[in-house]
Amino acid sequence: MKQFTCWIVLCSLPVLLSAQTEGDSFFGAWTVHEIRFQFAQTGYWDSLSLNYTLDEYMTCAVAVDGITYPNTGVKYKGNSSYNNQSKKKPFRIDFSEYVDNQAHDGLKKLVLNNAFKDPTLLREKLMLDFLNQHGIPAPRATFARLYVNNHYWGLYSVVEDVNKTFLKDRFDNKDGNLFKGDPKGTFTWKGWEQAPYQTDYELKTNETENNWGDLIRLCNALNNSTTTQLPDSLARYLNLDSWFSYWAAHNLFVNLDSYVGSGHNYFVYHNTATDKFEWITWDVNEAFGNFQMGITPANLKILPFTFIPQPFNQRPMMNRVLQNTSYKQALADRLCLLLEDFTNTRLDPHIDSLADLIRPHVYADTLKFFPNNLFEQNLSQDINVPGTPGGAGIAGLKSFILARHTSLVGQLTSFGCAMTDIAETPVKAPVNLYPNPTDDWVQINVNNCPMQTISLYHADGRLAGVWEAAGAETMQISTRHFPVGIYYVSVYTGATSLVQRLVVLR
Repeated sequence: MKQFTCWIVLCSLPVLLSAQTEGDSFFGAWTVHEIRFQFAQTGYWDSLSLNYTLDEYMTCAVAVDGITYPNTGVKYKGNSSYNNQSKKKPFRIDFSEYVDNQAHDGLKKLVLNNAFKDPTLLREKLMLDFLNQHGIPAPRATFARLYVNNHYWGLYSVVEDVNKTFLKDRFDNKDGNLFKGDPKGTFTWKGWEQAPYQTDYELKTNETENNWGDLIRLCNALNNSTTTQLPDSLARYLNLDSWFSYWAAHNLFVNLDSYVGSGHNYFVYHNTATDKFEWITWDVNEAFGNFQMGITPANLKILPFTFIPQPFNQRPMMNRVLQNTSYKQALADRLCLLLEDFTNTRLDPHIDSLADLIRPHVYADTLKFFPNNLFEQNLSQDINVPGTPGGAGIAGLKSFILARHTSLVGQLTSFGCAMTDIAETPVKAPVNLYPNPTDDWVQINVNNCPMQTISLYHADGRLAGVWEAAGAETMQISTRHFPVGIYYVSVYTGATSLVQRLVVLR
């Protein structure tokens, strides 16, 4: 087996150590927030619909967890998530639209998504948590009950906006060009003139300068370098680790409404510290194979890791790269790393804890797209629901994880990825925690089995700490500095990874 586990731990640590400030309280709280819209305008629904066409904000008093911002911009957002018959539309909030620098917990903008194709309402949160845990640039997500003029409008996922605040937090600079790959930024070559690219991408920063030369140079290196030149010329303009991480993660979750499928819903940022482009994930509400592109649900679970949508020449960032043997191996290696944590043992507790958190708010949501019984079933089971958003064949979260993990392990064996038998069934050697609940310390063992690494996760999936056990059969760790709440202790024994729930009280 390739010894990847320690590498993953080290990759996770920078995310843990480079503590962010903006949004930490909002996205880090283990709670369902409350957001209230109070529109003073008569006929505000009609105005919202008109402004959606114009892509303009409306003035609204917005309260977040009891803090009111009287002059805030609110508008509808989305494409297919908006264009349906439901009243539960997705929204975008801009606290600084009418008041300069107004922000909530340092966040000037928030996105409210309606989970229009997701009976569990968890797909977006689960994938974004996974990416953030593994140091892959992506926004954070949480949940909120939305009230519109005092009427409960339902449970929404709340997603961090990718803007200069995000760039400063993730890359420690915000001065470079940020491009969004919409409506269809496929990185095909369109010549040296700027105008043809402006119909495929959106420039989100430095709009006044409006200089697209860096993006065009990347497209030139990708499309016009010879096979021999490609590795050096592409590495000159692109952080390849960032690209392989993005590609591997979206293939792993079969999130095809992205560059690896539909060809949009992503950002690239010209990092001024490295003079290279970084990939940033966006819009993953159709993860777990919910954007099907004519592929059956069964085949989505076994999607090849080398999948490229046809025509192949319309995805040069995938097609040209896969023609290079070392690059193909790099993609396989990155997937193998992620597979260590993409297991039912690791992810099922997170699914269960999130489901417990949002369940009462889901049940109270009368505008949601699926009934309560399908919320419960789809946490673990595939469901068939003809005639509803998403249509027939929606993969269960837990069943998808098992099938996808199994398929990719088989696909990657010839690339040197040999998974040990990570427990996908109830484990015979549970993690023993004493005392549990605890207030100061906890003792850990796995039925006297030598332990290699102990990881502690917040209930929302954020990494709280890592300890090297170095083969010890029993280990004690301090919990006195961790806030009260629910955590998950993950013990890697060298042959398997086992998880147990821990409650910290005071």
